[in-house]
Amino acid sequence: MAIATLAATLLTLCAAAQRAPHVERAVGSIASVAWPYLPGSILPVRVEGFPVPYHVALVGPGALLPGGVYEIPADATAGTALLIAGSPLGLAAKTIDVGNPPSPERDFVAVACYEDGIVFHDGLDFSILGLFATGGAPADAAIDRRGRIATADTQGTTATVTTLDPWSVARVAGVPLGDGVAIDETTGAVFVTDRDIDGHGALTRINADGGVSHVVTGATAEGLAIDERRQIVYVANVNDDSVSAVNALTMEVLRRFHAVARIFSLTLSPDGTRLYGISNQSAGSPFAAPGSAVAIALDRTVPRVVARSAALTFPLGEALDAPRHTLFVTDEALDEIDVLDSRTLRAKHAPLSTCRTPWKPSLDSVDERLYVPCARDDRVDVFDTRTLRRTEHAPFATGGYPLAVTVWHPAPVANRSLQR
Repeated sequence: MAIATLAATLLTLCAAAQRAPHVERAVGSIASVAWPYLPGSILPVRVEGFPVPYHVALVGPGALLPGGVYEIPADATAGTALLIAGSPLGLAAKTIDVGNPPSPERDFVAVACYEDGIVFHDGLDFSILGLFATGGAPADAAIDRRGRIATADTQGTTATVTTLDPWSVARVAGVPLGDGVAIDETTGAVFVTDRDIDGHGALTRINADGGVSHVVTGATAEGLAIDERRQIVYVANVNDDSVSAVNALTMEVLRRFHAVARIFSLTLSPDGTRLYGISNQSAGSPFAAPGSAVAIALDRTVPRVVARSAALTFPLGEALDAPRHTLFVTDEALDEIDVLDSRTLRAKHAPLSTCRTPWKPSLDSVDERLYVPCARDDRVDVFDTRTLRRTEHAPFATGGYPLAVTVWHPAPVANRSLQR
């Protein structure tokens, strides 16, 4: 009865509105994904088939926010909601499936997808569990042992921190153009690199109570790495070729040193003495300047490059397998993963062929897997780090333009068989 009444009301509004005679009403569609949306999701109502302006109405849980945005309550239970959009030129309706949050008792893989949000996949067969639409464009995601998943909006000013048990969603304002995301397990603080704040690259710290602080680090801050033992955050400043070392507690820049041209990604050795950086340059650019991977010694009075790879075509992301002395580097031009010796940065294995435009890889040390999001393929590739062979079910489909992956394991390795 409610749906019929709502539809009748919209049709009345459309008929009453002034429009040119002899215009046929278009039947449009409301864009959405085929998977369940998780509680707390925010998704814009985009109509295809007729232009704006149009009126939007809702039947079911949640609220319509200004600007034609639908918000699902964070405490919503599984079910459905109906969105209806109407104007003098057309009418569209869409049933939105609302799913259950991922279980904190089971393994899952979370993929930060620029076009959709955070897509959750089963940890065994990589099937899709649901989509958490953040309301923005995430470029990275991180999860800590507490079960908090953090991401930022690389086109907006809001970060999102989701807690698994119990499921809750917190949105933090004042985090402009967020790129890299990491969580300090020691203090629980979330760190985000900001590509631009008032003309400068910066680092944002989000405290456990939601308080926000910033510090300018250089030009266009992108990658970051945390030394939890020393409470230092390293930030890659792409457009001035430098790395800033920031005190994680006071948010003061301790030092800033030259690294390599267009340093984009960072990863730190477990002992905190070696920082690996990627020079995100392209051999195919008008300047014909290939990129490279470098190792920077931090246990010196002045940090300096102590190892450099051979020229790489267009390197972007990296992941360190410290026990095997292996550095994996994605090449977005060749659709390959370079396999380097982390001690010398020389090739130790032939490059691994992968899907299109591999972005930020991540290493799962529990299952000994390398996850590689392929931005232009809407897929994630997975390799066994022991054999360097592709795992079963990989590559698997995910949301639009995946850029980063994080993995949740709820229990120690010794107890994991109980989950399965």
